[in-house]
Amino acid sequence: MGSSASKPSTAAPHVWKGSAPAGVSQDLVEQLQSSPETDISRQQTIELQVQARVAEELKRLRAAEAAKLQETLSSSDSEQQQQQQQNDENALSRQKVNKEVEALRAKLEERRKVRELPESMETARSEVVRCLRENDRRPLDCWKEVEAFKEEVRRLERGWVDKVVA
Repeated sequence: MGSSASKPSTAAPHVWKGSAPAGVSQDLVEQLQSSPETDISRQQTIELQVQARVAEELKRLRAAEAAKLQETLSSSDSEQQQQQQQNDENALSRQKVNKEVEALRAKLEERRKVRELPESMETARSEVVRCLRENDRRPLDCWKEVEAFKEEVRRLERGWVDKVVA
């Protein structure tokens, strides 16, 4: 759509006209034909040259890395001493953190203790269980017991909310 002109061009395309016919010398043609080198052998030669350059670059990079590592190792002696001091400090702080974690676990264990339910809640719960066992084929017959249990739960929740809010 936009790659060509919508109207044909009136000017003729430029054509090169040399004074002599373009050609290749016979010597060059004979040299190319007599050459034992093929496309594959040229490609292999180029591949070997690329591999040699890559290997040379790898050697240079490894040497630079070794020098950098040597420099780092020589300067790391003082850093090791500092790191050892930090590790000693970390060990002390780690012990403190472990003690705090243990204290928090002990507090959580105390909170986990289940309180006894009020007698009215236990009674309503046991009534629901008894009714469902008696009417195992018709659980909808236990709606009265379930409603009584729900009312006990509501009452217990209201008491808890009042205690927390107050």
